[in-house]
Amino acid sequence: MSSNLLVELFVEELPPKALKKLGESFANVLFDTLNAQGLTSDASVVTHFATPRRLAAHVTAVSAKAADKQVAQKLMPATVGLDASGSATPALMKKLQALGLDGSAVSQLRKEHDGKADILFLDATQAGATLAEGVQKAIDEALAKLPIPKVMTYQINDGWESVNFVRPAHGLVAMHGSDIVPIAVLGLQAQSSTQGHRFEAKTPLINITSADTYAKQLREEGAVIASFAERRAEIVKQLNAAAAKENLTPIEDDALLDEVTALVELPNVLLGQFENEFLEVPQECLILTMKANQKYFPLLDAQGKLTNKFLIVSNIHPADPSKVIGGNERVVRPRLADAKFFFDQDRKKTLESRLDGLAKVVYHNKLGSQGERNARVVTIAKAIAEQINPTLTAKVEQAARLSKVDLLTDMVGEFPELQGIMGRYYAQHEGLDDDVAFAIEDHYKPRFAGDELPRETVGIIVALADKLETLVGLFSIGEKPTGDKDPFAIRRQALGIIRMLIDMKLPLSLNAVLEVAFSKFVTDPSARNAVKEFCYDRLSVNLRDQGASPQEVDAVLSLTPEFLSEVPALLQAVRSFAGLAEAPALAAANKRVGNILKKAEGAVSSEVNANLLQESAEKALAEALNQVKPKADQLFEAGDYTASLQALAILKAPVDAFFDNVMVNAEEVALKNNRLALLNQLHQAMNRVADLSKLAS
Repeated sequence: MSSNLLVELFVEELPPKALKKLGESFANVLFDTLNAQGLTSDASVVTHFATPRRLAAHVTAVSAKAADKQVAQKLMPATVGLDASGSATPALMKKLQALGLDGSAVSQLRKEHDGKADILFLDATQAGATLAEGVQKAIDEALAKLPIPKVMTYQINDGWESVNFVRPAHGLVAMHGSDIVPIAVLGLQAQSSTQGHRFEAKTPLINITSADTYAKQLREEGAVIASFAERRAEIVKQLNAAAAKENLTPIEDDALLDEVTALVELPNVLLGQFENEFLEVPQECLILTMKANQKYFPLLDAQGKLTNKFLIVSNIHPADPSKVIGGNERVVRPRLADAKFFFDQDRKKTLESRLDGLAKVVYHNKLGSQGERNARVVTIAKAIAEQINPTLTAKVEQAARLSKVDLLTDMVGEFPELQGIMGRYYAQHEGLDDDVAFAIEDHYKPRFAGDELPRETVGIIVALADKLETLVGLFSIGEKPTGDKDPFAIRRQALGIIRMLIDMKLPLSLNAVLEVAFSKFVTDPSARNAVKEFCYDRLSVNLRDQGASPQEVDAVLSLTPEFLSEVPALLQAVRSFAGLAEAPALAAANKRVGNILKKAEGAVSSEVNANLLQESAEKALAEALNQVKPKADQLFEAGDYTASLQALAILKAPVDAFFDNVMVNAEEVALKNNRLALLNQLHQAMNRVADLSKLAS
């Protein structure tokens, strides 16, 4: 007999930033453990619930008992378990007794050869788990695997025993259909009653009729939307409706939305506002303080400009909401006043006047202060500017010099997330060139995967310099990412460099920009090679994430292209070549040629002596190469990599004929060397764009 199962753990307020993951983990692990015990069917479905004060899961089609199953238990080698006469040894009897069996079980044993020796097996019927056993194991497993940010220890009701959990638990519900499942956890015995909303529930306790009425009863009797997803959707609906009444738009922030969903059980969106004078402060500051400190949703006008109105997600529904709104407005005012005070105070000092303060800020104990780091970034940025556009050098130098100064301002001290942004505002306040101001803000970009790049060339150069200094500097002192640990976000810095070189089509080779950075640190050859390998590795991962096949990526990056800006075109060329009918044979031939050349003794020339060409097949290949190579090379030099590779297609027939009819390792040394030279010439012609052997299956 199967029925639907409901398990709920009622607790004190859970950490809001973790609630979504806690709810998903609790339900999924519970379901997986039940499934592993054979208590669910292929049609079973799990639904997870998570509110500030509960984690719950509803599972359909859960059996009252799992089916029995036949198991073969491996005991021991036959030579250990049986004596020469075939009788059980003391070792075997001891093993059987441990399994609750007596000597009569010896006749039920069977031998099976495992390739080395005969092994004794006992075929037995294993009773399926009962519902209570299965649910107990499932909830124990679910709690043990919860991604708890921080565990707390508290005493349970007996006053003696302590338990560890994310928050004190006060209730446990476990129902199979309308029956209580007798389980216990965290000092709690399963029952059928739970609690609803702290203030708006109709009754203190809600007696759950059955597993299937749980969500409905919580909503109707307890004033709680149990589903995290439904509660989130309700908040979005109310936010949009409230904003539409004002002809405004709520700011989009998924993380804030998840956090607010984790703070309320029955949302009620209300409109608040503050004085217009605060809008003189940069809107990023106001938005951040409202979101981070108060969990409000600022409202924007049609131009994306902040207004003096915001939305509050309340957990109560008073008949007169004015007191709730007024209370929130009183709370937000001091926060906005602090932001205005910081902004006014910061503007009393110029960015230039703060420069000396960077020498007092530690960057890394092995790499010096922020002042020393800043000097390195300035030097690297100037060198890159000279290569890209010397006319921008003065702006680049100024932007790089001032790029970190806002770290010393009160506003960034209070809100570190505004670094760069405030530097741009203060630079504009001082009347600095917009290229310089925007570069100060943009030099942190891209800050994460998919983030936008700096908007102007000056910003690109300073951002490159900043990331190069970080990457090379940290590698020079042995601070490399390991496994999933990357405390200095070096992978992100490398990917930022790669994206700027590629997406902005910068005429800079990777080696050139790395060498500029290397010159500012004491690095040995191994560290330099490690940085380059790391960059190409990150590029490889990034290209695969974008959908390129591993073979295509390996083919292009095996040649370590100097100019990363050319990589997309090289990839496209390889992809087009791979679609040709001749591609598989040419790739296989290229791999074969490479292997032959690797085994050749000494250096192999690429100069072919036409007088030593004897076989018609080698003459045909040499002639085809003489026709194709100049054309392919010309197209390559013109940057038409696709056409350059496609020009090689006509080599298939002469290459196939060569390998069918010509013995490369001829006995005559001069003949052998000439054929190797022909293959070397072929190999060079085929591998200018990419290593085509990587396409061979």
